[in-house]
Amino acid sequence: MALNRVSRVDDRVKVKNVLLSVSDKTGLGTLVEGLLAVNPEVRFYSTGGTYAHLESLLGEQAAVSLKAVSDYTGQPEMQGGLVKTLDFKIYMGLLSETYNDSHRLDLKRTACIEFDLVVVNLYPFQNTIAQPGVTLEDARAHIDIGGPCMLRASAKNFLRVASVCDPLDYRALLAELNQNAATLGLDTRLAFAKKAFRHTAEYDTAIAGFLFEQTGSLQGLYQWGGR
Repeated sequence: MALNRVSRVDDRVKVKNVLLSVSDKTGLGTLVEGLLAVNPEVRFYSTGGTYAHLESLLGEQAAVSLKAVSDYTGQPEMQGGLVKTLDFKIYMGLLSETYNDSHRLDLKRTACIEFDLVVVNLYPFQNTIAQPGVTLEDARAHIDIGGPCMLRASAKNFLRVASVCDPLDYRALLAELNQNAATLGLDTRLAFAKKAFRHTAEYDTAIAGFLFEQTGSLQGLYQWGGR
């Protein structure tokens, strides 16, 4: 397999399309208000509880500035909400490279947009397993799949995309956008990527650690299926 290598990138990228999916909604109102202030044409794409929260925050502005991921991808949320963002139109928009001609043709062919900013934090797995009496099934239900995938894809493509996983970074993010005509620099995007990969690594380590601690028999935890 030939590896894809890039030699040309932009230092500064304007934030126009934002993908949001957060369990921790701390500071989300400030972030959304700030992004609209620096670029009134910014568009937000979201799912589930985050979408509902953004719709409430935006009020009438939601009709212009907010789009459900399912409306963008053309696929409804499936399997009880387990499958929402695992769609090629999401990952085309996260992984596309600005100066890659084949990527540009693919985007045009599939009517995909480019995401410039991803704001994701994950299901609270660590908080869940810290609770007294937590069960294996409690823990399993709080293993995030789509969130780490979006963070990893956007962090890999720091050449163009900013991946933000910590609400404490919203203030610095907005400050740079305000000072630079709604654009983020390459150094900033790389710094966010480092933090995103560290975040997903710690998340997976916590999951693996918990599962390795489960040394008893699974009999009695689940009923055996008939197939």
